[in-house]
Amino acid sequence: MQTIFSLRPAIDSDAQWIVELRAIVMRDDLERLGRYDPVRVRQRFLNAFVAEQLQIILIDGEAVGCIAVRPATDGQWIEHFFIDPSQQGKGLGGAVLAEVMKRTADSRVFRLNVLSGSPAQRLYLRHGFVVESQDPVDVFMVAGGMLG
Repeated sequence: MQTIFSLRPAIDSDAQWIVELRAIVMRDDLERLGRYDPVRVRQRFLNAFVAEQLQIILIDGEAVGCIAVRPATDGQWIEHFFIDPSQQGKGLGGAVLAEVMKRTADSRVFRLNVLSGSPAQRLYLRHGFVVESQDPVDVFMVAGGMLG
């Protein structure tokens, strides 16, 4: 079944609800890694928030998540990819990731990092990402561009 969604550009006022969604979505993985700090998890997002790089994921007009693509010299970084837990496991993440990668593809690779042991890593592997490096906390992945 195809998940129907739309994307809209983020605006500055989106930051506050996204920061709360981030804290919910990342909490289990950060607690498992012994790194959950309720202030830091929110402040790190607010420090990096750039509305122009972020898209809001909508289902039936309701905001259920977000995803950003940040251009950099070493590729395009997929960041701030958060989906409300009530919408996870329904194919939405894969559909959004595929669409965003299709819209922004160029000769550069896509890069991202995911917390070690996160179930999200399986999503990225299914979409052509491979592990480039990892440490006890982060797994850095890469896909597309001039790989292979």
